[in-house]
Amino acid sequence: MAGISCRQISKKYGDLEVVKDFNLDVADREFVVFLGPSGCGKSTILRMLAGLEHITGGDLLIGGTRMNDTEPGDRGIAMVFQNYALYPHMTIKDNIAFGLRRLKTPEHEIDKRVAHVTELLGLGQYLDRKPTALSGGQQQRVAIARAMIKTPDVFLFDEPLSNLDAKLRAHMRVEIARLHKDLRTTSVYVTHDQMEAMTLADRIVLLNSGKIEQIGTPEEIYSTPKTLFVAGFIGTPAMNLLPLTAQKCSTGWQLSGKGLSLNVHAKAFALRDGQDIILGLRPSRIFPVAAGFSGLTLDGKVSLVEFHGDQVLASFALDDVELASLMPAEHRPREGEQLVFGFKEDDIHIFDASSGNSLRR
Repeated sequence: MAGISCRQISKKYGDLEVVKDFNLDVADREFVVFLGPSGCGKSTILRMLAGLEHITGGDLLIGGTRMNDTEPGDRGIAMVFQNYALYPHMTIKDNIAFGLRRLKTPEHEIDKRVAHVTELLGLGQYLDRKPTALSGGQQQRVAIARAMIKTPDVFLFDEPLSNLDAKLRAHMRVEIARLHKDLRTTSVYVTHDQMEAMTLADRIVLLNSGKIEQIGTPEEIYSTPKTLFVAGFIGTPAMNLLPLTAQKCSTGWQLSGKGLSLNVHAKAFALRDGQDIILGLRPSRIFPVAAGFSGLTLDGKVSLVEFHGDQVLASFALDDVELASLMPAEHRPREGEQLVFGFKEDDIHIFDASSGNSLRR
């Protein structure tokens, strides 16, 4: 097993720098997920780890050894791609064993390893079939088995579930999580799907335009976003964001904007008098309340109600800002209904409007 260390890694295509000063340590046996929107650099970084992209600057160490100029096959890594990259004319067994046969591994050892990985992944009954006879999820399991059989020091996953439908993605997420629990191999996984990141990762590396926005456990990323980008990217439905101005007052702070004024203590935040801020509030933390509610409140007319099964998402307008409240379906409001929505001060997030950085102390 091996840890990974990225030290000021950069990647340029001509004059265009797509990754700049990327620094990250992945511990031995850790499962790290690179998350971010399309074009943020996550797959480029993964390909540099694999040796499929040249590293423009900085150092890559795997197991303490510098790997910048080491051939991909000598890095002790195995990669699972978005497209399964299976040989259509070969049986499943031959696809899985292909890498070992190229290394001239004895056939009895190949049979032993194939039996082991196919038992782990539930592929034993498909060994004599061709890839076209398998479903997408089964083909992806074959691709994982082919990577596993080489017993690598590091697993790299490049959006391996994006070609599957929602049900299969959920099933394969569980399988990959169980596999990592059994094997405990150092793993780096790239995805744009935050559900995959939140359910699989020991730590998430959230990327934006080739730079790290935040590194943390799924709970840390969700509960204490460090920037406005993180707050807006993480969470479904997305966080409500309100542009306001902070003014010092006798009871603490007055946060005011178009059609809105909130008095808060804000002891958890480092505010300045007259500062322009963005107030963040997750839809699951705001809900219709009755008279006498002791927390903070907003008045709004429900403009749209979306049915999500056990929950509904109610949209309401506050001046020219659209807000959302996620609530149990049995409390579903009517469109056009005027309601008071309440929330607790402990649930708010505050960001500096100009820098986008969290003002949490």
